[in-house]
Amino acid sequence: MEWMAATAERRGDPRVLWPDVRSVIMLGINYGPDQDPLAILARRDRGAVSVYAQGDDYHEIIKPKLKRVGRWLIERAGGDIKVFVDTAAVMEKPLAAAAGLGWQGKHTNLVSRDYGSWLFLGAIFTTLDLPPDAPEPDHCGSCSACLDICPTAAFPEPYRLDARRCISYLTIEHKGPIPHEFRAAIGNRIYGCDDCLAACPWNKFAQLGREAKLAARAALDAPRLADLVRLDDAGFRALFAKTAVKRTGRDRFIRNALIAVGNSGDATLAPDAERLLDDASPLVRGAAVWALHRLLPRAEFAALAQHRQRDETDSGVTAEWRVAMDAAG
Repeated sequence: MEWMAATAERRGDPRVLWPDVRSVIMLGINYGPDQDPLAILARRDRGAVSVYAQGDDYHEIIKPKLKRVGRWLIERAGGDIKVFVDTAAVMEKPLAAAAGLGWQGKHTNLVSRDYGSWLFLGAIFTTLDLPPDAPEPDHCGSCSACLDICPTAAFPEPYRLDARRCISYLTIEHKGPIPHEFRAAIGNRIYGCDDCLAACPWNKFAQLGREAKLAARAALDAPRLADLVRLDDAGFRALFAKTAVKRTGRDRFIRNALIAVGNSGDATLAPDAERLLDDASPLVRGAAVWALHRLLPRAEFAALAQHRQRDETDSGVTAEWRVAMDAAG
């Protein structure tokens, strides 16, 4: 079965979003990958894109499905509906756990006994008064696989995530330079991170997703870093059209790709990073400085810094040069 659906007791009072709501129907759709999502991490010349973002934008796929279910409900039982798929302040994971779709694991994501960790969630708010389903109990037990694998130690304790340390947050939502302390740990992850999801033992029951539009595009399965760092805005928009990646914008994405370039150990990528020292975005220029200091021999980097940093007008990029020079000795 591709879809799961259940009714939850109200959590966090959804009436804040819609005063007329009486019941919340939670639905989950499986997007299980067809290969090990951690294998890409060993290929340092490639970029690792989170499984969920390799296909078409899930918002655009799931929302019409929710509306179809909602119309079916209205036709048979009356009432009114509103649908949400990560489009408002809906507490999807607690609601889904309360509805019995799964439980929130120690990594704070929903885990299903039937589908493992690979689930998109959607919510249908309705004015109908529906009986709630039984919640799913926690089945994590003493397992700590998801906590142990986290590259940036983003879990201070089980069931608690420090988003400021989370690679998914840092590469997708964070708008400024990525803090230095996390850059090496990011490795070649250029959009999101699947480590804690992929490590979950319940994924032995996971099933391959059957929604074709959520399947990975060939161009995003293991893209070459050399190609990604050459993307201008038009190229970025063309490559990531209709995907979730597009929303992060070209500059933040190139920032991420440059962090991966710096972690690649591949000096043949240095000319591309050097070219981006002239990029219009200070965010990109600063990341290029970091990548170059990781790729170039110390003397070569020092000579480049002496020539280039005096022309830099952005204080943040100037600080990147200063930190890189200090690190180079």
